[in-house]
Amino acid sequence: MTTGERRQRGILDTSVVVRLPRLHDPSTLPAEALITAVTLAELSVGPLVARTEVERAERQAALQHVEANFDPLPFDAAAARAFGRVAPSLRRAGRTTSARAYDALIAATALASDLPVYTCNPDGFKGIDGLEVIPVALS
Repeated sequence: MTTGERRQRGILDTSVVVRLPRLHDPSTLPAEALITAVTLAELSVGPLVARTEVERAERQAALQHVEANFDPLPFDAAAARAFGRVAPSLRRAGRTTSARAYDALIAATALASDLPVYTCNPDGFKGIDGLEVIPVALS
């Protein structure tokens, strides 16, 4: 793939999904942006742990937007098998799987689907063998 060429498909991790309105250049995302069921799970927690009513309303609105606009990729048997490769990769890199459990599950789904992960936090995916990570810049 050449510089500036837009990918057809890719997985947006939770850090990108929550920042979609603030992205400097949405054309850096894949033409078909996908999310995982793990991201939907993370977003579902947000309103329940919000500290204020305003924060709760914002998180609920974000969750509803995602539910209305994305059909999440499941964490299925193929993703579970891929997770069997993610956990040892993290261990070899000196990281624990539980420290970034959501990221590890998103990575497993991406590996099982043979898709790159777009993230604002590339360090969360560091050390995972075979995973293509595409950093996303904010404005």
